[in-house]
Amino acid sequence: MTIVVRFAPSPTGFLHIGGARTALFNWLFARHHRGVFRLRIEDTDRVRSTPEAVAAIIDGLEWLGLGWDGDIVHQFANAGRHAEVAHELLAQGRAYRCYCTPAELEAMRARARAEKRSMRIESPWRDRDPAAAPPGVAPVIRLRAPQEGATTIADLVQGQVTVENSELDDLVILRSDGTPTYNLSVVVDDHDMGITHVIRGDDHLNNAFRQTQIYRALDWPVPRFAHVPLIHGPDGAKLSKRHGALGVDAYRDMGYLPEALRNYLLRLGWSHGDAEIVSTEQAIAWFDLDGVGRAAARFDRVKLDNLNGHYIREADDARLIALVAARLEPALGRPLTPGEGAVLARAMPALKPRAKTLVELTEKAAAYVAPRPIAIAPDAAKALTADARRVLSELRGELAEAEWRPQALEDRARKFAEAKGLKMGAVAQPLRAALTGSLASPGIFEVLDILGRDESLGRIDDAARSR
Repeated sequence: MTIVVRFAPSPTGFLHIGGARTALFNWLFARHHRGVFRLRIEDTDRVRSTPEAVAAIIDGLEWLGLGWDGDIVHQFANAGRHAEVAHELLAQGRAYRCYCTPAELEAMRARARAEKRSMRIESPWRDRDPAAAPPGVAPVIRLRAPQEGATTIADLVQGQVTVENSELDDLVILRSDGTPTYNLSVVVDDHDMGITHVIRGDDHLNNAFRQTQIYRALDWPVPRFAHVPLIHGPDGAKLSKRHGALGVDAYRDMGYLPEALRNYLLRLGWSHGDAEIVSTEQAIAWFDLDGVGRAAARFDRVKLDNLNGHYIREADDARLIALVAARLEPALGRPLTPGEGAVLARAMPALKPRAKTLVELTEKAAAYVAPRPIAIAPDAAKALTADARRVLSELRGELAEAEWRPQALEDRARKFAEAKGLKMGAVAQPLRAALTGSLASPGIFEVLDILGRDESLGRIDDAARSR
């Protein structure tokens, strides 16, 4: 049997972090078992579904590297097929027309509230002669659900879960305007797409019982279900925007690499021994549903930052330069020159160990391509006292005569400091401020080497003249 799974988001907003993890788990499960990963856009909510949201979902999946197989399925396009199945159930006596009015349904809800019990629709039309239907009333179609026994799901994550059929009412499968409901649409699409395993958040567990009843009424095979616990914030509460429940596009904008986010999402609720850093190739080889835990995972931004820092350190320099350039060029208002690209190439080995996000990396790289005179951060400006500027002016002459390589430049600066009776910090910190506009940078003599003689001396001149 070929395993077929699907990711089925509703296009009512961005691809949020929980949805991205669901997509990842489905993708890995399919790739591990040499199966098929399908994408279905559940766009039946025509009011809230937007083309922009569809584009954001597709863009997010592509950025994460979660390519799907075959064409994208749009659920709304299959509405006619869904309604056809509802009428088949009606013809077989496995569904019925219900003419309950809104007032009658509200009366049932009121009784349930008064009796302090959960609401369960008990339609008088289940066994009533349709000939008694009131004229001019458009009915809904309800599934004739079993009223005795129980519905059991052998969930691949949650284990065996059972609900008494007496707790499940006859759900509406076709509205009075002829449009299908969510649970019917999902069942028909999953069947028609050949879905063998449904992997999704455990907030859909209740739907699984109703969907199972629809499958059985249609005499269709029921797929295997796997309901994954949701992601919570560090405080154990439901994940919200204050915890980091943002769209995948926001994480890209914040400077995370897709492989880092994939690795992090993988470890939110799945484990393989003590492995923390898991490459995509390893994830495909190792991933299966028996590694998914039943407890809710907790989102930890610090861990994500540390993991991203690891992947930045491991990333190819040319790739990082391209990513940094894409962030720098809008601020500069022009493309980087070949010379600036060469400066970044020399700087990247020293810059990337010091950054946890592309935002940090870009901020540090910006100093190397900043137009003169470079901006000086407030704390760095404090280091450029009148005495420090005088030291820089004198040091400039010494450096101008030095061989332009890190060790030679350091030797010259140390001899200068000794001759002036200064500690090395009194020379290095003003120099760092002059060259980078900051008091934190890679080794200052490596910075001199990377910037080159002319740019370095020019920046020292700028700082020495500043007031």
